[in-house]
Amino acid sequence: MTLSKIRARWERHDERFAPVRGDTFADVLYDEGSWLEGPAYSPAWRTLLFSDIPNDRVLAWDEATGGVGVWRSPGGYANGRTVDRAGRMLQCEHGSRSVTRTEPDGSVTTLADRWEGKRLNSPNDLVEHSGGSVWFTDPTYGIQSDYEGFAAVPEIGGTHVYRRDLDGSVTRVTDDFAGPNGLAFSADERTLYVADSERKHLRRFDVGPDLALSGGEVLATCDAGTFDGVRVDDGGRIWAAAHDGLHCLDPDGTLLGKLLLPEVCSNLTFGGAKGNVLFVTATNLLLSIRVTVRGVR
Repeated sequence: MTLSKIRARWERHDERFAPVRGDTFADVLYDEGSWLEGPAYSPAWRTLLFSDIPNDRVLAWDEATGGVGVWRSPGGYANGRTVDRAGRMLQCEHGSRSVTRTEPDGSVTTLADRWEGKRLNSPNDLVEHSGGSVWFTDPTYGIQSDYEGFAAVPEIGGTHVYRRDLDGSVTRVTDDFAGPNGLAFSADERTLYVADSERKHLRRFDVGPDLALSGGEVLATCDAGTFDGVRVDDGGRIWAAAHDGLHCLDPDGTLLGKLLLPEVCSNLTFGGAKGNVLFVTATNLLLSIRVTVRGVR
């Protein structure tokens, strides 16, 4: 594949969006996927991992060489992932209906695959809390057909958000979602943002000292398809993947602006040496664009 570029169309909806604009072109790092998801950047490896879910493989983009290769195949029909504070890769797997962690020696540890004795649906996206707990969403997308996993009948009877604690226990933290998807903490971890893709909106929860959630009001409704992956920058702004690109929201829910892209966007992450490169999975494309803000964990 020859590296190409696409023009970045920044659409401003609010004057406060001006400082976050960056490059006028996005680099196309890869264009041979079927449905790309789950970008996660490792500064130690200088590598971005991402999934080509229907083809059941995890791919790796090497920052030093610009090459893309297969990291794991079969890949468990993996979806969202993150790098934890110890540098290990955590990922949600539709195939095994679990949340896993890849150890330094390459072995895989299952962190969560059941709640109250019942199999999870198909964990979709996750985020690590500074205390070590792992929070993840569990819609049914991976078991609705054989396209992104294996068709199966749900055992739990709902689509929820969970917390996996260091002792291995799994706690349901919300129970009123239709399709929980991307999620992200604010920088101080007092707020958790969760996208409900079926209802096409983003919700905001208060996180208590005991990690219990309260609130849950709708922060913003998507005006282009639906919201998917979510990240937060160092100014507290929320970036959400949508059908027309990335939407940038103020913490109060105001749409500040958009980065318009030619394909439906599934997810995003910040990476690079300074944390100011946006990596975006958009249908069959992996894109990168340098911006004037940095991502927070």
